[in-house]
Amino acid sequence: MSQQNSDLKAGYLYAILAFLIWGLAPIYFKALGDTSALEILAHRIAWSVPVIIIIMLAIKRPFPKSIWQDKKTLITLFITATLISSNWLIFTWAVVNDRVLDTSLGYFINPLLTVALGILVLREKLDGWKIAALILASLGVAYRIVILGGVPWISLSLATTFAIYGLLRKQVNIGPLQGLLVETLIVLPVTAGYIFYLLWNGFGAFMQGNLTLDWLLIAGGVITTVPLALFAAGARILPLNTIGFIQYLAPTLTFFLAVFAFNEPFNQDLLISFSFIWLGLVVYSFGNFKQSKRLTR
Repeated sequence: MSQQNSDLKAGYLYAILAFLIWGLAPIYFKALGDTSALEILAHRIAWSVPVIIIIMLAIKRPFPKSIWQDKKTLITLFITATLISSNWLIFTWAVVNDRVLDTSLGYFINPLLTVALGILVLREKLDGWKIAALILASLGVAYRIVILGGVPWISLSLATTFAIYGLLRKQVNIGPLQGLLVETLIVLPVTAGYIFYLLWNGFGAFMQGNLTLDWLLIAGGVITTVPLALFAAGARILPLNTIGFIQYLAPTLTFFLAVFAFNEPFNQDLLISFSFIWLGLVVYSFGNFKQSKRLTR
């Protein structure tokens, strides 16, 4: 077996494991019972810091010391820290409030919204495949709003915050783990302060006699950081279009969990709305595949 084939297999393994963890994450959040979404978020951020540091030491990634003198990068990371924290909070709130299906819809929409941002912000030009994909996805969201009533704010908020987060992080010259460490350190004083506030006043779920729940909250750091490290490792090896295909594994797993494990209602109207977006993703992926074939000729 050549070294290249071995590296490719490792890349697939890393990427698939990352999206498997992200796709099955609702099981973890459901296990936290009645713990509030805000307390879960606080622990998720606080315990991510030591986990990131351990991973960085293990793979010999240096701490970005010079970052504290780069005001422009710090401002960008402050914004991205706010965006990713908001994304995690919305996702956690949705799961603990039995809205897992909405999170799945959001992460199906996300890659198409990323394309839209590329047009609006980066002035990227689109081929016919991507234009068709955006139209189909827009029809799916429009159907959801008009027929089912109400804006799917959870889905759109998740897709929007993550798409803008990805757009801004592309413009910052810092590795994924180093960037996540800085982002978590930025919001750590607030989250750690909130945890101590809850402990001091006897509120919340942490350290209230349920050892299993305590360990589950601490494990939030692992759930947050490990899939990102795996994704970063896979993304360095695999082509971007391959990562694009694999990323649909996460919302697909979440979708099946919502419908078959958590018994969330899924009627014909929701199927039609999802079908427009699924078809848009098929068209988008096919367009990417054709483009990659042209580039490799």
